[in-house]
Parts: sequence; C-alpha cells; structure tokens
Amino acid sequence: MAFSKEQAERYARHFVLKEIGVSGQKRLLQSGVLVIGAGALGSSALLYLASAGVGVIGIADGDRVELSNLGRQIIHRQEDIGALKTESAKRALKGLNPDITIRTIPKRVTPDNIESVIAPYDFILDCTDRFETKFLINDACVLMGKPYSHAGTVHFEGQAMTYVPGRGGCLRCVLGDVPENAATCAEAGVLGTIPGILGCVQATEAIKFLLEAGELLTGRVFSINGLTMRTRTIRIGTAREDCPVCGKGRTSFSLSEHRAEYEPMCCGCSVPEGSDFPL
Repeated sequence: MAFSKEQAERYARHFVLKEIGVSGQKRLLQSGVLVIGAGALGSSALLYLASAGVGVIGIADGDRVELSNLGRQIIHRQEDIGALKTESAKRALKGLNPDITIRTIPKRVTPDNIESVIAPYDFILDCTDRFETKFLINDACVLMGKPYSHAGTVHFEGQAMTYVPGRGGCLRCVLGDVPENAATCAEAGVLGTIPGILGCVQATEAIKFLLEAGELLTGRVFSINGLTMRTRTIRIGTAREDCPVCGKGRTSFSLSEHRAEYEPMCCGCSVPEGSDFPL
C-alpha cells in the first residue's frame, strides 16, 4: 500500500521510529483490535489506537452514556448523554482519524456471543469493570488462543497484564476464581486519571504486539499508585499447572463449564478482600 500525502504527515512521528517505520505503520493499518468496554479504560485506549492508525477497531459495549461517566470516560461528551457508548465512541474516533474502520457491537459480551465477537480481531483489550466479565474475556481468549490485555483500577491505583498463548499465566493464574463480595464502583470510587493511564498502557501493549516490538507484560503484572507515583512490576511467571483454563492439567475446554461465574453480581472494580491486585 502507498501512503497518501495526508497519511505521510499524520504518521510522520511513527515513520522515524526504527521499531515502526513505514512497514510497521502498514502493519498497524492492516490490523484489527477489539476493545470490550467503552468506559474509562476504553476511552483512552480507543483514542490512542485510533490515533496510531490501527486499521480496524471494534467497540463492544451495551451501555449508554450517563452524566456520571464524564468525569473519567473522556471519549464521550455532554451532548452524548443518553446515546449508546459505541456510537458516541465511534463519532469521536472517526473525527480523530478518518482512515480507520470502526465496528460497533452495541451489546454486552456473554458466553453465547463472545467467541463470535472476538474471532475477527488480532488482539483484544479487556476494558470492562466487572469481575464476571473479566473472567469471561480471559477464559474465551485462552480457549480461542487470542492474545489480550487486562487492566483494572480502583481508588488511586491500577494494574495491567497481558496474556499471549504460551508466554505466561492468565487472569485465573493470578486470582483463581471470580472474587466474591466486591464493592461496587460507586462505593469504592476511582480517580478518573488512573484508568486513563492504564488504558494507555493497554493500547501500548496492543501496538507492541501488532508490531512484534519490545517486551510485553506477559507473565508480569504492572501496577501504579497515583498518590505516590510509585510503580512496580510483579512477575507471575508461566501458567500455573493447576489453572483450569491454561495450565498443564487444565479441566475447562468450553465456556459452558464456568457459565455460572459469568453472571453479573456487582460492578466489581474494587479490591476483593485478601487480594494483592485491584483487578
């Protein structure tokens, strides 16, 4: 493919990076990334994926924009209140970069539809705020061999990790089963800039994967505390042998085996008691 004069100017800063260059930019334009959740994490991730020139971006979310979203979900505007988040996000992205294709999936992912939703994409971003949905995305990606980035935030903290088949453990290796008795988002609270930071991390992971550049957060959990501006990276290593979906002794071979765990119980973006990570 040949770049137009406008594209050459748009992606000029990428062309001079040896890790991207002209060939890397072509690869980005020919790639597809699905973002599940057009909320706080998804807002910054979507904006940077679009500005980077990822050619096909999918947005899966069944919610509508509410006034309470606007403090952290920066892709949406006051005039978008009441609109589907997928449509609001699509308008913002097309205004940012008309080169790209935006596909909207205006519904919540479920065990019945998630496999068909994620199948067309090269990389998946879990930008949701429910533990149940996060585990559904994890299990579906592991079972389908799809690479994906997970992130979660609460209060002034957040973390991210990336799963690539054969390169490290999955979310179940870190947390086991879906945590119970987690507080709701409204009860726990979160500073809006924190999911903004973590969404940028997720977009960076997606871009690095597509370019085969750098070191991904596979087998590692990156975390940041916004109050102290301290970061740390915890190594979780390879898949746990007893992990039911990705371990050597795996016992799960379809989503139906954990269907009860995927039913929403609460918002689930706060820290479950006894957990080291605000997943």
